Amino acid sequence: MTITSCRLILLVSLVLTPMVVHAQDDTVLDEIVAVVGSDIILASDVDGFVLGIMNQQKMPYTQDLWDRALQQIIDEQVLVIHAKRDTNIVVGDQQVEQMLDSRVSQMARRMGGEARLEALYGKSVLELKDEFREEIRNQALSEQMRNQKLRNVRATPSDVEAWLSQIPPDSLPTMPDMVRISHIVALPEITDDAREEAMEILSTIRDTVLAGGATMEEMAELFSDDPGSAPNGGLYEDMALSDLVPEFAAVAARSPIGVYSPIFETQFGLHFLRINARRGDRIDYNHILIEFDESDSDAEPAIELLSTLRDSILAGKATFEKLAREFSDEEASRSRAGAVIDPNTGEKILFVEALGPMWQATLAGLEEGDISEPREVTLQDGRRAYHIVRLEERIPEHTVSLETDYALIERRALQDKQDRIMREWMKQLKETVYIELRGRALRNTTAANTSTN
Repeated sequence: MTITSCRLILLVSLVLTPMVVHAQDDTVLDEIVAVVGSDIILASDVDGFVLGIMNQQKMPYTQDLWDRALQQIIDEQVLVIHAKRDTNIVVGDQQVEQMLDSRVSQMARRMGGEARLEALYGKSVLELKDEFREEIRNQALSEQMRNQKLRNVRATPSDVEAWLSQIPPDSLPTMPDMVRISHIVALPEITDDAREEAMEILSTIRDTVLAGGATMEEMAELFSDDPGSAPNGGLYEDMALSDLVPEFAAVAARSPIGVYSPIFETQFGLHFLRINARRGDRIDYNHILIEFDESDSDAEPAIELLSTLRDSILAGKATFEKLAREFSDEEASRSRAGAVIDPNTGEKILFVEALGPMWQATLAGLEEGDISEPREVTLQDGRRAYHIVRLEERIPEHTVSLETDYALIERRALQDKQDRIMREWMKQLKETVYIELRGRALRNTTAANTSTN
């Protein structure tokens, strides 16, 4: 987690969480706790970083957490100072602006749009960007400095073996059942009745907006089936056209600003949208989605297609990978020839218990290389579909070992190696930077030294 991101979390939390601060004559509301080079670190900077860690990692507050947060901020400042001395490290204005746009857009989404963000802070978006610009630039400098040091660090086989050997055999963790799987997905056909029903609902909503009976924002909050935007009146900001599904992107690209688009269909249902602003290939827009009634969809064509594909694979007429690329309705796995991965980590080895009951029922009884009969599944985006699944590999519950978990152990060994290298390097870098603890930080250090004597 970066210092800047935690500061932004603090700002958002302060705005969204009611807080009362009682100041008395003998209470210090803020103070300098460290000087690094010519820069100061305030207690509030550390408090903001700590709050970000507590929110993201669900950790309770401790004095040790505060002290470690301060040291991390000091380390970041030291990296920035050395990065500025290094003529090979350059952060361009365009990179800084892109990072600023991303961060401010993130804040705006959390607060319900740029207008609400500006109202809550009493500052324009441009003023907020000016406030964070130098901090964002410093973040980019420290990241480049760190990446330059670590980019060639690798965990060798001996590193991996040494890391595992540190753990006593009777303390090695047990890994649950794991699998590596691929699938081919077919979506059920939308019936004419389901499509007509959705069209009637959305046409009524759109007509109401056009007639001035309600705003698009009001109707989105009441009726849109998009959980990501409905609470904010259907609003999305700073979205890249490339991040949108093709049908949506095509309409968004040609829609004039401020005009309500015709109704159009995507894999999620029926929509209409209004473009609010356009910056190159990035847009701000509101939209309303009405999903098709899945209970009124026809599953038979999907099941028949999957059965035919399965028969072709089993008969040796085509490979699973080829048919996955040609026929699968799930874009993400189709591009990987059907391979299923953890969307958060990119891992191909998946914990069975995390897949959910539908997947577990489909995998039950399959041997490695088997292909299931067509079964119902809920996709990662929440859509109901059908699929055939090939079990590529099954790893039963086991104690961690190099034979079965080398990639996992390698990542842990690499992280420890990088951490060790950074600690040793930071000691060297600090030798040529002026660092002084003050106030609360100095008191904490004095108290810690006293308690150990």
